[in-house]
Amino acid sequence: MKAVILCGGRGTRLHDATAGTIPKPMVEVGGRPLLWHIMKGYAHHGHNDFVLCLGHLGHVIKEYFLHYEAMNSDLTLHMGSPGRVDYHGGAGQVDWTVTLADTGKEAGTGTRLARVEKHLGREPFLLTYGDGVADVDIGKLLAFHRSHGRIATVTGVIPTGRFGLLWVENGRVVRFLEKPSMEVERINGGFFVFNPEIFDVLRLYPECMLEQEPLEKLSQDGELMMYEHDGYWRCVDTLRDLLELEEHWSAGRSPWVVWKDGD
Repeated sequence: MKAVILCGGRGTRLHDATAGTIPKPMVEVGGRPLLWHIMKGYAHHGHNDFVLCLGHLGHVIKEYFLHYEAMNSDLTLHMGSPGRVDYHGGAGQVDWTVTLADTGKEAGTGTRLARVEKHLGREPFLLTYGDGVADVDIGKLLAFHRSHGRIATVTGVIPTGRFGLLWVENGRVVRFLEKPSMEVERINGGFFVFNPEIFDVLRLYPECMLEQEPLEKLSQDGELMMYEHDGYWRCVDTLRDLLELEEHWSAGRSPWVVWKDGD
C-alpha cells in the first residue's frame, strides 16, 4: 500500500529553523529531515512506496532524494568514465520507491491529494502530513480501516497542552501539571487511510483543504471513522516543538522511533 505525504506547507512559524530556504518537512532532528523520520516509521511497518506532494521549495526535497544514495554511502568515482559510480553501502541506505510530485506552491491539502491520483490508481492508500511523528501501529490502523468498510479513517490523538496548568486554593498552588492533556477530546493526528472513493469526493471541491469540505462531507455521510491512538504523537508546528524532538533524540528516548538499526 502506498503512503502519501503532504509536503507543501510553508512552515512560517518555523522560520528560525528553516531560514526560508528549506520546506518544513526538511527541518532536521538528529541530523535527519523530519520527513525521513516519518518515512522510516512507515517502512518499519512494511510500507516503503511513497508519493510526496511537493509545494513550497519542493526542489529541495527533490535534490535530497536525487542525491540520497551518494550522500549516505561510500563511493568510488571513475573519472575517465563519466557517470560511472560504485556505491559501497552505508548506514543510511533504504529500499524505498519515492514519487516526487509537484502539486502547486499554494494548493490546499485536498487539491494536492487530488493531483496525485494518477500515481495511486484505484487502490486504498495511507496519507499523513510531513510535519508530524508518532508511534502509530500502522498494521492495527489498517486492520481497523478494513473492519468498518467506510471510505476513510483518521487517527484521533490526545493533544498535549502547551502551557502548564495550575490548581489554586486560596492563592496557594495545590497542583501543577506541566504538560496537560485533554482527557476527552481528540484531534486530527493525520495518519489517514483512504479508499479510492475519496477522489470522487475531492472532485466535488476542485480547490479545497482536505480537512474542510471533503472530510466534513465524509463525516456527514457516515463515511469517516476514527482510529484511537493513545501513544506518542507530536506535530512540529513551532521551534519549541522542534527543540523538544531534538531533546528526545539527544537523550536516546525518541518514542516515535519504532524502527531498529538495519531497518
